[in-house]
Amino acid sequence: MMKAGRRRDKTLCFTQIGIRYVGSPIALPRSMDRAEALARIKVLVGCDLVAIGMKSGVTIWKGNRINKGWAGHTIERHLGLALNSSCSPDFGSWELKVVPVQARTNGTFKVKETMAITMINAVDVAAKEFPESHLFLKLQRMLVVARVFESQAETRSLCHLVVEFDLGDQALYSQIKADYDRVRDVIRTKGFTHLSGTMGVFVQPRTKGAGHGSTSRAFYARARLVAKILGID
Repeated sequence: MMKAGRRRDKTLCFTQIGIRYVGSPIALPRSMDRAEALARIKVLVGCDLVAIGMKSGVTIWKGNRINKGWAGHTIERHLGLALNSSCSPDFGSWELKVVPVQARTNGTFKVKETMAITMINAVDVAAKEFPESHLFLKLQRMLVVARVFESQAETRSLCHLVVEFDLGDQALYSQIKADYDRVRDVIRTKGFTHLSGTMGVFVQPRTKGAGHGSTSRAFYARARLVAKILGID
């Protein structure tokens, strides 16, 4: 099980990752090998991502509302990547995700919530088998960063770990494919509006966007899948 880590000194964190003032992330090439990115993100483990984000000029709060993507933006700034919301993987061949975890009283951690993977385009999903889907492209090769969620105030959030994930396990692949195929079948036979968040064992289709009246849908990894990816299930 994942045990609680120790917080690193803030000054040491800033010195080691090269941040000196707002707006000065490390200057790195846009295209990057996943192994190199993994090594660079590991430098952040134990560091406060809120402090790093603020130093890097990332918007964490928009008025009284939290910018939900602030942690991912902080990691992307650290890697020298332009902010990305494309359906294609962030770095061409692999995807970057940041997820919150919460501490248990026994010192281990649990996944806090589901993980957004990619938006659902009804026409695209209806036309493509799983191996050609945006969902598969996003999941097949990833780096997933776990950050510690402490409170809604988000005054501090330590980078806890980073893991590589490849969708190579056959049983996991088969179940995620089955989840996708069910969504595809509903879209083709009943229509996009019949999608429900109750669907899917590991991946669910759910509303995404502002307000409860949103009609947009996205594929989300359920907490049990995120736990498997992080190795804490």
